[in-house]
Amino acid sequence: MAKEEYEFGQAKTGPRRHHGPMARGPVEKAGDFKGTWKKLLEFNKKYVPAIIIAIIAAGFGTVLTIIGPDKLKELTNVITEGIMTGIDMDKVKTIGFTLAAFYAGSMVLTLIQHMIMAIVTQRVSQGLRYEISRKINRLPMSYFGRTQTGDILSRVTNDVDTIGQSFNQSIGNLVSSVTLFIGSLIMMAKTNVILTLTAIGATIIGFILMFMIMGKSQKYFARQQLHLGEINGHVEEMFAGHTVVKAYNGEKEAVSAFDTMNENLRDSAFKAQCLAGLMPPIMGFIGNFGYVAVCVAGSVLTMKGKADFGVIVAFMLYIRYFTQPLNQLAQVAQSLQSAAAAGERVFVFLEAQEMEDESGKKQVTDKGAGEVVFSHVKFGYPGTDKEIIHDFSAVAKPGQKVAIVGPTGAGKTTLVNLLMRFYEIDGGEITIDGVSTKEYTREQLHDRFCMVLQDTWLFEGTVRDNLAYSSEGVTDADLDRVCKAVGLRKFINTLPNGYDTILNDNVNLSQGQRQQLTIARAMLSDRSMLILDEATSSVDTRTELKIQKAMDELTSNRTSFVIAHRLSTIKNSDLILVLKDGDVIESGNHEELLAKNGFYADLYMSQFEEERK
Repeated sequence: MAKEEYEFGQAKTGPRRHHGPMARGPVEKAGDFKGTWKKLLEFNKKYVPAIIIAIIAAGFGTVLTIIGPDKLKELTNVITEGIMTGIDMDKVKTIGFTLAAFYAGSMVLTLIQHMIMAIVTQRVSQGLRYEISRKINRLPMSYFGRTQTGDILSRVTNDVDTIGQSFNQSIGNLVSSVTLFIGSLIMMAKTNVILTLTAIGATIIGFILMFMIMGKSQKYFARQQLHLGEINGHVEEMFAGHTVVKAYNGEKEAVSAFDTMNENLRDSAFKAQCLAGLMPPIMGFIGNFGYVAVCVAGSVLTMKGKADFGVIVAFMLYIRYFTQPLNQLAQVAQSLQSAAAAGERVFVFLEAQEMEDESGKKQVTDKGAGEVVFSHVKFGYPGTDKEIIHDFSAVAKPGQKVAIVGPTGAGKTTLVNLLMRFYEIDGGEITIDGVSTKEYTREQLHDRFCMVLQDTWLFEGTVRDNLAYSSEGVTDADLDRVCKAVGLRKFINTLPNGYDTILNDNVNLSQGQRQQLTIARAMLSDRSMLILDEATSSVDTRTELKIQKAMDELTSNRTSFVIAHRLSTIKNSDLILVLKDGDVIESGNHEELLAKNGFYADLYMSQFEEERK
């Protein structure tokens, strides 16, 4: 099996094992923001034409704004010169309408830029969410065993939204700010060189401070996104296990862990926002300082006759246009840093090592009889030194019901995971009808099995949709048949809309009923082989008897693998494999194993004694 990469400095070590639900990995360090932005731009290359149009619109809109003070200078000079001799109102009107047209044009172009960027950013967010959704289906099961669900959800929601908002706010502002800055500089130099040098000297310190602050705040924006994902994972865990937390009086520990994560998030967010928040007031001060410097220098030049009143008026606006972009650039820098931190988390997920590409494998269309052979299988979870399955060999003949029993941690569920290729074996071979499972594509392999797991899974949808999940051509008669077989028909009749009742928080299902629904789903899928992993662990004895009868019908003429702790439920199995520490220590049917008076007999008798008590 290919070795996995490292993620955020944390080794990928197989199934995630907490020391309690609060345990977490180390905090990541600041990443490569420049590299992340290259990936973001590469991802958005199909939107480049639209972004260029938005940039051009923003640029021209800003240029029209910059020309305004020059026309205002001209208007001021016309009025000043005409105070003693009479104001040329026709010229004032012409200049005034021209100025109004410039500002109106700037408004329209800016509006176009905002609309284009709003569309682009939503498309980008949609595309990222789509890629993440596809990526989830291509990742190995081991990835989800070591990664918090809440952290993955945070990347789909918080991180993608942060990227989208940053694109929407930053691109247009960046273009208009740079254009405004350069344009103002050119117009100022054209108007008066001395005043231009005064303005540059007063604001150059602002640039130095801005780049220093950006360098310091990058790592805190990265930590902020990490801690946000961490706290989402914790909340998702606590809500999923809320009943257990309450039952074990774990509220204090849960709140304590949440407070620690919340404090980490507050600390990193405070440092990031605080450092970034320093820039606007500093830029504001630099702008006001430059304004004062230009006013003083302009007064001196006017007194010496080297500048007229119109130049001073124009420069009062130009200095605002010159210093305003500094404040905007500071805000853009903050937004871009947030987007880069979020983008890094998204791309680390998108670049995680996927399952092997199997598009080149030939299609195995023959369903076969269902003979399964385990030959000297060895396996240990990736990233760990512990071998779970040492040297497992067994043969399940077509149509046999094979039970796998043993103490907790013996490797029962691991065998099923290997059979389904949720994990790849380290040694040996598993064949189905003489064909190695590695020669099947995962889709072909999964099409041969239906599964009922200990952990039930139902989604918000109708009863019909949950039962017919991934099955086609299901009729009401089919639904009636399987629901009657598992003892659900009476319950379905009590629902307000029968099979069309939507399963949500308003429909109270017991754990047993949820399990019955998943068993009915497996019966409906009608696959050639069956896996039952503690399928009746959550139902009462009476319901278990009904389901057991249905199971006998379900397993008829199917190769079935049954994992069960209650040995009374697998007495009629054709073959019982007894696992201990990853090895088969006994095999045979129920009577044969009892006659051996070995480990299975001890296990069965101890359960029998417990049931009698």
